[in-house]
Amino acid sequence: MSGAAVNMMGVGPAVGMQPIVFRTEVFTALDAAEPVWRELEAGRDAVMSPYQRFDWASAYMATLGRAEGASPLIAVLRDAAGRPRLLLPLAVSRRGLVRVARGIGGRHANLHLPLFASREAALAAPAAVTQALRALGRAHGVDAFAFANQPLRFDDCPNPLAAGGRPAPSDAYGAHLGTDAEATIRRLFSGDARRKLRQKEKWLTAAHGPVEHRVASGGPEAEAILAAYLVQKAARFAQLGLPDPFANPAARAFLAEAGRPDAGVLECHALVARDSGRIFATFIGVADARRFSGMLTSFDAEPPVARCSPGDLLLHALVRHQVGQGRSAFDLGVGEARYKTNVCDDTIALTDRILPVTARGHLYAFGAGWASGAKRRIKRNPHLLRLAGRLRAARGGGA
Repeated sequence: MSGAAVNMMGVGPAVGMQPIVFRTEVFTALDAAEPVWRELEAGRDAVMSPYQRFDWASAYMATLGRAEGASPLIAVLRDAAGRPRLLLPLAVSRRGLVRVARGIGGRHANLHLPLFASREAALAAPAAVTQALRALGRAHGVDAFAFANQPLRFDDCPNPLAAGGRPAPSDAYGAHLGTDAEATIRRLFSGDARRKLRQKEKWLTAAHGPVEHRVASGGPEAEAILAAYLVQKAARFAQLGLPDPFANPAARAFLAEAGRPDAGVLECHALVARDSGRIFATFIGVADARRFSGMLTSFDAEPPVARCSPGDLLLHALVRHQVGQGRSAFDLGVGEARYKTNVCDDTIALTDRILPVTARGHLYAFGAGWASGAKRRIKRNPHLLRLAGRLRAARGGGA
């Protein structure tokens, strides 16, 4: 069954609004959901992050999703007039004896939220969405929903999936962009930082010749940027004693699939020596008309290159490019890092929420909630974080 309508009524008005009644349409195949999905994401008033694009979900499910044994479960919540209001891109997989539905993309997507048809649709009462989800879970054998990296608010809109969740172990970091590139650069980067980077660019140019910012959305140039990322990041993970998530062949297949010229999923940026083609830094992300979301970044760790801060030089060029594309926001993903807090003027508070449906789901929610809380305590406590790092290094980079 690729699509089915299930009677799921959710009632819950936002202040000053009439009660919202949802009828939920369910798709268990991406191609069946594609027409309504593309219609929603193309809407002028749609509220979403680039991780909720159909093309992103398709690339993920064809590679990592398949390797995980996940199956799509796409829910479209319609109002009483039959108009689609929210689309929930979910994938169901087993965790032991428990069937869990998660946002498509897992940890490779920094922001999970519904695709809202409009800002008004984002005002759907959390109780109404929860009621529809529980009915969906019962109808499709889902024991629990695991909603990770849910923004409390996104583009100044509330996110009903985040209601009742626990603070996530880490937040995401972003910035608002203006219409003038140089004015935006001056706002996001201090005068002292800009002066230091101009000097470092001179050092890099003196050693390697002119450098330039290149952007690729597919083809051989994107392949070269992705290959440089994998090499540079593997070296960095090894240095830090961390496991490399892209040692997984399915993860590499995902990058290859998303990086295809006709996929239109990844936007790949690099700081490159014009004459030799050497790639000093990479920044890879997903984008839509309004936002660029950074997924992956790396830099050449050879000491003479690293001291020139190629990643920061590329970040300057990235911001200029996004303003030039007419985008109004960008984010640098989840997790604490100096370059994020130095540049970003917007902290995107995230929650993790487990919604149990069955008795097994309640047991899963208890364990997953405890693990998430422990991770958050460690990541938010510098002493515990240092201790965890030493323990990880002693175990040879294991989790």
